[in-house]
Amino acid sequence: MYIPKVNLSTDKSEIIEFMKRFSFATIITSKGNFPTATHLPFVVTTKGDQIVLTSHFAKANGHWQDIENNSVLVIFSEPHAYVSTKNYDKELNVPTWNYISIHAYGKGKLIIEQEKTFEILEATIDNYETEYRQNWDNFPEEYKLKMSKGIVAFEILLTDLQAKKKLSQNRTGTEQKKIIETLSNSKDTNEIIIAEYMKKNLTDK
Repeated sequence: MYIPKVNLSTDKSEIIEFMKRFSFATIITSKGNFPTATHLPFVVTTKGDQIVLTSHFAKANGHWQDIENNSVLVIFSEPHAYVSTKNYDKELNVPTWNYISIHAYGKGKLIIEQEKTFEILEATIDNYETEYRQNWDNFPEEYKLKMSKGIVAFEILLTDLQAKKKLSQNRTGTEQKKIIETLSNSKDTNEIIIAEYMKKNLTDK
């Protein structure tokens, strides 16, 4: 990913927090010069210094067959906002787009063991809807086994993280504040979230 120095993010805890918040991501592999992508919810965990992503494919999706023998890229990128030149001090300018994106590279491993598959499913339930866990725990084992046979669970051990925050860092303080005000007053959720990140970025300086 192209990352100008002003947009580079290296704060590991901040990166992990973003990945957890916007955890519906895109997993990409390339085989025979042909890229394949699948959109999945990920659970992000840490084991010491190691970051681990877990999720599962529908078994009918043949993409799972490629993740062990090919490099894996998972892209976390959700909030984004158009930035109008109306927010700039000078008229001679062009509009742009603000966004945050994390490119996570790693090695995929398929989970074959039934017990570990259940662990990944239950971690996913706990992450997204804890109230549903009681339902799941009360389901007949036969039903849970049948459901689990239709998926392929996996984990990715990350080997590289590339994080980009394009939040108008190259603009003047006055312009940044005006952009924040404009986006904060928007009815678009993405734009409001970008304004929040811009505020935090200014505070952290």
